[in-house]
Amino acid sequence: MAWVYLAGAGLLEIVWAIGLKYTEGFTRLVPSAITVGAMVASVALLGVALRDLPVGTGYAVWTGIGTVGTAILGMLLFNEPATALRLGCIVLIVAGIAGLKLIG
Repeated sequence: MAWVYLAGAGLLEIVWAIGLKYTEGFTRLVPSAITVGAMVASVALLGVALRDLPVGTGYAVWTGIGTVGTAILGMLLFNEPATALRLGCIVLIVAGIAGLKLIG
């Protein structure tokens, strides 16, 4: 169950990271509320997951999910570059997450 909580925490990290773009410096109420709510929920789920997972593994997977998801959505939503090198780096992050899952 810890991995499910960790996956949820990672997905919420993507929500708040993307949400930061829409808050316009926390000047827009609804995007700001969603972003802060996702931040709190993400860290709370991470905390629950870390009851049963090693902190190094849990934190690395959490940030990896957030990094990969945010990078991909940045390309899709904000026209950020999708170069071969950038995509290759995302693949390396995914490989690292998978490796930590296998050993953790």
